[in-house]
Amino acid sequence: MEWMRVSAAADELTERLRKDSAAAGAELVNLLAIVILSRGKCGLSKCVTHYLVAMAVADLMVVIIEVILKRINNIYFPINVLFITPICAMKLVTKIAALDCSVWFTVAFTFDRFVAICCPNLKQRHCTQRTANKVLATVCVFGCLRSIPFYFMYEPQLIINNIPYFCIETSADYTSPLWAAYEWFDSILTPLVPILLILLLNALTVKHIIKSNIVRRALRSSINNQNDPESENRKRSMILLFTISGNFILLWMTYVVHSLRWRVKNYNYTDRYYSNPIYINQQTGYMLQLLSSCTNTCIYGLTQRKFREELKNGMKYLITLNGRLYK
Repeated sequence: MEWMRVSAAADELTERLRKDSAAAGAELVNLLAIVILSRGKCGLSKCVTHYLVAMAVADLMVVIIEVILKRINNIYFPINVLFITPICAMKLVTKIAALDCSVWFTVAFTFDRFVAICCPNLKQRHCTQRTANKVLATVCVFGCLRSIPFYFMYEPQLIINNIPYFCIETSADYTSPLWAAYEWFDSILTPLVPILLILLLNALTVKHIIKSNIVRRALRSSINNQNDPESENRKRSMILLFTISGNFILLWMTYVVHSLRWRVKNYNYTDRYYSNPIYINQQTGYMLQLLSSCTNTCIYGLTQRKFREELKNGMKYLITLNGRLYK
């Protein structure tokens, strides 16, 4: 029996290490996307490039804070400065702010593409680099302000040499109607509202494109010219938009279902929770949520030819540089 418990614990540790290592690898992936997109050679407008770079930066922050500074540190390293209660609570606040930014950047990008495709009169004013910067800055400020109340949801679990360690929920978190209402508000605001907005904007965009294509085909057939570069550009833009939006919705859906059915609980990594269905559902939602922070780069590579070319050029440069150093 003891051997079976040790074996199960070893298997659990191995599985955790595999998942966290894979998520930590997203840091390099997001850095790669930031570098390539920032060069501005992917054939995208400056407005779109700013949104995509901002999404990659927010995803990178989520990976650093949630995976490296929290999960990997909490599981594999002894007590250190990151376990001090104020720092522990600050990690939670910054993670929520980074997640908010990542989610609402996706909504902002979706709305920008909706305006560019469906609202030609508004396109010249909205789809600009200056407007993108204003929108991104507003989202960042709002995300930071909204995450501040979570700092006061936790209290020390231990006091060692007059220093508070670890974070546990305060008693008010379980008994106060105000906290319960705020958690429901948080679950609805992020990411339920963004998912509904993305679905609505994409539906309106598809409707507009279908109508436009019918008209354009009728006009172009009358002049016997089947080559339509405008339709091709729209097709590539829609592939990028729908893959990013669809990926976001699919990977966040488990967390949405859990947060609407159960309150988010700060489970500790102890054996008594491993067989709890609610714990399994919550951790699966977290895992998929973190996975959404590293898949956009793969989407760029699959849907954008110039992004793939830039990636190949970067790899060739590194190989050549290594070869010269070796000689």
